[in-house]
Amino acid sequence: MPTLLHPVHLFGATTIDFSHRIAVMAVVNRTPDSFFDKGKTFALDAAVDASIAAVDAGADVVDIGGVKFAPGPEVSERTEADRVIPVVEGLLAQRPDAIISVDSFRPYVAARALEAGALIINDTTGLQNPELAEVVAASSAHVVVTHSIAKPRQPVPQPRYDDVVAEVAQFLNERVALAIDRGVSADRIIVDPGHDLNKNSVDSLRLTRELGRIAALGYPTLAAVSNKDFVGESIDRPRDERLAGSIAAAVVSVLAGARIVRMHAVVESVDAMRMTEAILGFRSPQNPIHNM
Repeated sequence: MPTLLHPVHLFGATTIDFSHRIAVMAVVNRTPDSFFDKGKTFALDAAVDASIAAVDAGADVVDIGGVKFAPGPEVSERTEADRVIPVVEGLLAQRPDAIISVDSFRPYVAARALEAGALIINDTTGLQNPELAEVVAASSAHVVVTHSIAKPRQPVPQPRYDDVVAEVAQFLNERVALAIDRGVSADRIIVDPGHDLNKNSVDSLRLTRELGRIAALGYPTLAAVSNKDFVGESIDRPRDERLAGSIAAAVVSVLAGARIVRMHAVVESVDAMRMTEAILGFRSPQNPIHNM
């Protein structure tokens, strides 16, 4: 298990001790072109209902996004904010203790999300815009620093690495230093190696196997493996048939040191993580009657 520099993290009124807890981050995309659900939760009511359902199913965090990572039609920062902020507000109106993450690389969107009650900014560009770190630093929120090498929403054809794990670790170390330099305290930083983001499936499989080298940086590591192409290509399954492969990837990531898993299927993922915690000795059985 990794040695965390700051195992105990405060998210609003909720404390999570990552030395004994695997957090499940549920995915809610308010986009018409998300890679997995293809706009299923684009309507505001659908996005709010999905967020509430995720909390009720046991998700520790709900990650709300208004723009997909992959290239696509331009979406203005105001349009992005107008997509995500009502979902944040709608969820908190029904579940005021929810830990909400907003998936954005834009300082304007991040600032508005934090004002609305979000507690995490999930930046898939790895702080390519340092102003985002300053926005987070001015709050009590967390930031997820993710490895990706492209400009936001721009393609990188056939990316190549000499040592993908070493290069990802170096990138994350440098961007964490940038966040701290801009005022974000170390106990409010999460790192994500960016499975599939500007990487091929071989790269992502190696990152999963050797995730301990990322966790060794000392920050809670997020594994966003759900329904990714490296899962589909590994077992030759389309996106709507990758649940078992996604959970396997999540469990292996946890055994290698991940402390947060970002998943679409909340009920199954929560069960898998609670079972993994029990096996690791992080928690006791909830109903121990067999041969007792």
